[in-house]
Amino acid sequence: MPIKENAKKYMRVAARKTAQNRIIKGVLKSAIKKTREAVSAGNVDEAQTMLKKAQKAFDKASQKKVIKKNTAARKKSRLNALVKKVATKK
Repeated sequence: MPIKENAKKYMRVAARKTAQNRIIKGVLKSAIKKTREAVSAGNVDEAQTMLKKAQKAFDKASQKKVIKKNTAARKKSRLNALVKKVATKK
């Protein structure tokens, strides 16, 4: 345990930020998962709506510096390509 007050404060701040980052990552991961499930089920409309939610989650996560900007761009691009591939088949 820390002895100094500022070290104690930093521990509280780190705990709050960790909790917030977990929430953001959870929303992001669930959006990705739901998009991929819709794609595998062949449901184009649902996949496209979930893609929009996933893109929003990626943007928020990169804005809050939970993930890096280029990582968000890369994953958004790959997810978009996946949905586009299913949409053009039908």
